[in-house]
Amino acid sequence: MLGQVLSFCRSMVRRKVVDMSSLEDSKLCRCLGTVDLIALGVGSTLGAGVYVLAGEVAKGNSGPSIVISFLIAALASVMAGLCYAEFGARVPKTGSAYLYSYVTVGEVWAFITGWNLILSYVIGTSSVARAWSGTFDELIGGHIESFCKTYFSMNAPGLAQYPDFFAVCLILLLSGLLSFGVKESAWVNKVFTAINVLVLLFVIISGFVKGDSLNWKISEESLVNITIVTRNLSVTANVSSDYGAGGFMPYGFSGTLAGAATCFYAFVGFDCIATTGEEVKNPQKAIPIGIVVSLTVCFLAYFGVSAALTLMMPYYLLDEKSPLPMAFEYVGWGPAKYVVAVGSLCALSTSLLGSMFPLPRILFAMARDGILFKFMSKVSKRQSPVAATMAAGTTAAIMAFLFDLKALVDMMSIGTLLAYSLVAVCVLILRYQPDGALEKRPCNGERDYLSSEEGESDLTESESHLNMLKGGGSTLQSILHPPLTPSEHSSTVVNMSVCVLVLVVCVVSYLTTYHGYSIIGMESWILAALSVSILIFSGCVFMICRQPQTNKKVSFMVPLLPFLPILSIFVNIYLMVQLSGDTWIRFSVWMAVGFLIYFGYGMWHSVERQRHLQGPIGTGSTTQEKSQTNREKQGGVDAGAGDQERFICPEKTSQC
Repeated sequence: MLGQVLSFCRSMVRRKVVDMSSLEDSKLCRCLGTVDLIALGVGSTLGAGVYVLAGEVAKGNSGPSIVISFLIAALASVMAGLCYAEFGARVPKTGSAYLYSYVTVGEVWAFITGWNLILSYVIGTSSVARAWSGTFDELIGGHIESFCKTYFSMNAPGLAQYPDFFAVCLILLLSGLLSFGVKESAWVNKVFTAINVLVLLFVIISGFVKGDSLNWKISEESLVNITIVTRNLSVTANVSSDYGAGGFMPYGFSGTLAGAATCFYAFVGFDCIATTGEEVKNPQKAIPIGIVVSLTVCFLAYFGVSAALTLMMPYYLLDEKSPLPMAFEYVGWGPAKYVVAVGSLCALSTSLLGSMFPLPRILFAMARDGILFKFMSKVSKRQSPVAATMAAGTTAAIMAFLFDLKALVDMMSIGTLLAYSLVAVCVLILRYQPDGALEKRPCNGERDYLSSEEGESDLTESESHLNMLKGGGSTLQSILHPPLTPSEHSSTVVNMSVCVLVLVVCVVSYLTTYHGYSIIGMESWILAALSVSILIFSGCVFMICRQPQTNKKVSFMVPLLPFLPILSIFVNIYLMVQLSGDTWIRFSVWMAVGFLIYFGYGMWHSVERQRHLQGPIGTGSTTQEKSQTNREKQGGVDAGAGDQERFICPEKTSQC
């Protein structure tokens, strides 16, 4: 019985083996370049939020210091982006965070990641489609909404006020475009992204031309007078301002930080680049460049638009729903609102494509690995994942047609932040694996396979963990003074430290979020709990820092390891804890459905399960083979350099 339980647990943490020697062997079409990826990342990230978010945050949270809020949010997003960039260089295959989790921490975590990414992209696609429909309807006078409310009104709880036929047509049209081919989709995306960027450049230049620096230096006395007029007060004594203390940071640094937490979600979307690993000509260079450049462009756009907006008119007068048209009216450039409307529709179009593009690729990768239904791994003659695309489009269309998505939008955040956290964890684990983990090994008597940073088999790693817990051969001295190169022992220390560190971050985030008054009141229990947590956290970071890193190099590696991934983990978990209880309840229901699929189907049809079952028969491992493997591991610098060259593969192309 115990053996069966252990076998079941091992099957959940089995890791994917990636054949790095044949990256060109892909069912998908390798036709995208670096510019295509940058356009995809910019288009997906720089959505309609740039036309709305700046006004909302500036008026309610940050004031003119919204430019600092965007800077802080960009730095937090770049931490996650760099982790994605390294994995894009190491494992340039379709699947994004799902694949990265699969090759590093195991199958069940990979399924959780992929299942939540599906949720995020479905809700994102549906909500953006409805937003596109609503924006277009406003431009033509609201005729679509009035017609649908008159003849197709729905009053059931949880459903939308009316079925959105326009959004359904939009999603199905986009699904057809994506099914036709990735090259055509990328071309359309580049056109809309270029128009969007040109409109934003017009907004930024106009703002600096027509702006007034005095709008960043409004006095508190002026704000008090405006508050008196707005409230229509007769008694003017002891009146405090409704718009902060004035100046560059009217709501203080805490307001700037609160604005940064909201602005963080404006940078979500770059991860769609990581799903293109098998459709890029030179993925190990193009993916890191695409992620970093697209995030930089998006930051500059957000920074420029928010600066222009707060210079054009005082922050307290900004309209939260349509700040840019109102700002142009304020400075006497009313007709410019039509330019803004065109840019907004283009931004919504690229954002819709950015939400829809990665969804079928996640479904395709999971179906190909056998943990989702196999029919979704079929591709068309044009090397496009057509079955997954149509399944994704149909699901998103139904969501947009029937449901009120406002209550579900926060669930997008859980999926995205969980993926960011897992990728950061995977980078930490990956970089402290033994150098031998990157070396090739025989599999099924055929060509050599490269196990993507998983090192020895899952059983060997599990035994290593058990031996360490029992204290077999491992002492505090060996932990604090490890060897110069990574070993199974040192990687186990890192793995355990990362697990404890994540738990401590969850505890600290919960305490600081839900027991803030106890911290302010200096209650002894909360101070003791935080002190112990910080002590354990510091100890884990110290233990990780003491362990040696792998010597293997790839085209891009995360700097400032381990501090940058750890900081990324902290930011992402803290933001997840901020989400409401209702959101977590809905998330639990979604996960329950996912686990039914995984334990009922995916676990038993997994390609890795079949490989493990066939392994003992196909390989017939002998003592000779094991000794040969050991000799290869001791082959010296030349062998390591050869593996390194093989790992950083040359440019791969295929004809579509």
